[in-house]
Amino acid sequence: MRKGSRAATALLTLCCTAAAGLTGCGGPGREGFSAVGAAAPGPERGAGENVAPQGGVEFQQLGDPSATAGSAAPSGTSATPPGPDRAGGSTPGGATSTTPGGPASTPGSTGGPGRTPASPGAPGAPAPADPTGPTGPTSPGGPPSRPGTTPPAPPPATPAQLTLSAPVRSAAADRWCERVAVTFTNTGTAAARSGTVTFATHVIGALGIDWATITTTQPLPAPIAGGASKTQTYTVCLEAWRVPLGMHVDTRKVTATWT
Repeated sequence: MRKGSRAATALLTLCCTAAAGLTGCGGPGREGFSAVGAAAPGPERGAGENVAPQGGVEFQQLGDPSATAGSAAPSGTSATPPGPDRAGGSTPGGATSTTPGGPASTPGSTGGPGRTPASPGAPGAPAPADPTGPTGPTSPGGPPSRPGTTPPAPPPATPAQLTLSAPVRSAAADRWCERVAVTFTNTGTAAARSGTVTFATHVIGALGIDWATITTTQPLPAPIAGGASKTQTYTVCLEAWRVPLGMHVDTRKVTATWT
């Protein structure tokens, strides 16, 4: 009988203790609060010791509709207001911001203090430069690479080829002679080393009648280098008896041979 009484008494005492803890030990009803925020730094307090919080603490009323409606901040941290946090600033609840440098990084943002550059694969990140793109070294529109230029091959050698200008005549001291100037031009690459110049001289009478054509030869003014020109003045004479008094000579054609 005593054991049953003791057990009933202990159970009754336990129930009263639990009821008192839930209702504030039977006193008038008060509003309940819960601490939200990071635990204060310091050694772990012992059993039965009350340690005052070192940082800012935000209290929220239990059962407040604003605390349960929408998306609430994670338990143990204060809600972060929109916009970038300043280093060393405070949140509306009094908790010190722990952001070390400037606003939090967003996808695709780069640069600035406290920001982490976005990886190439992240959304909004700039695409890496393509070395073979439109402005790369292998671009079709860019200048072609010239590893090394080879001097052009010299033109093939060609034999000497002389062209003669029209003869330029002038009077000489004797009527059976005259001075003839000729320009020789070598259009080949090889030099004209030797040759002969032939003059076709006409005997003209007092009335303009062409009585005869006589040829004479003289040496070529060699050598004449390839691509060069040379002018030579010759004195062309016939036998005196071929040109009687009142007649004169007229050299109208000049030709040449060369080797």
